[in-house]
Amino acid sequence: MRVVLADDEHLVRTALRAILDAEPDIEVVGDAASGAEAVSVVGQLRPDVVLMDVRMPQIDGIRATEQILATPAERPPRVLVVTTFENDSAVYDALRVGAAGFLLKRAGAEELILAVRLVVRGDSVLFPAAVRRLAAEHARRGGVAPPAWAARLTERESAVLRLLAAGLTNAEIGAKLGVGAATAKTHVAAVLAKTGTRDRTQAVIAAYESGFIRFG
Repeated sequence: MRVVLADDEHLVRTALRAILDAEPDIEVVGDAASGAEAVSVVGQLRPDVVLMDVRMPQIDGIRATEQILATPAERPPRVLVVTTFENDSAVYDALRVGAAGFLLKRAGAEELILAVRLVVRGDSVLFPAAVRRLAAEHARRGGVAPPAWAARLTERESAVLRLLAAGLTNAEIGAKLGVGAATAKTHVAAVLAKTGTRDRTQAVIAAYESGFIRFG
């Protein structure tokens, strides 16, 4: 798994590199000290994962994520936002433009390594309570019609979307529903197709902001 690190603090990049390069299946192939540099480095190296600090000079992590994912690529990288505070509204903005999840800077080495492996295989890295709080600021309130795509979801698919919002992986969803991970992955793909979203993180955001999942 090829990783690019984007953080304006040299010590942070050094620490992340030491942790990830110690793993036999992970290689840090490049790093960047600003959002603009991150866009350039990613374009040159085509990594599998980008660890993106959300607050950087020149271009912040939100715009850098947006630009990276807007660049045509056969297999776009998965962007994992790294942040100091889980209730940072900038994190939610990064998720809205396509980040696959976020990780706190105080996370341990094992959490970091697991997060990289999760996003490479297509899962998201979300903190459900934090995402729920952030999404509440953008969500539609009661008294509005459900989104049109809600009627197209089967009962099983609706359950899958709610489990995605709870932060479960495909394997965990399968265990909850009594099916295999491969079957759960098929259900997730159907949810993405019917909600018109490109990945599971975007589906969760759509579920909150459309009012499919209610607050309060």
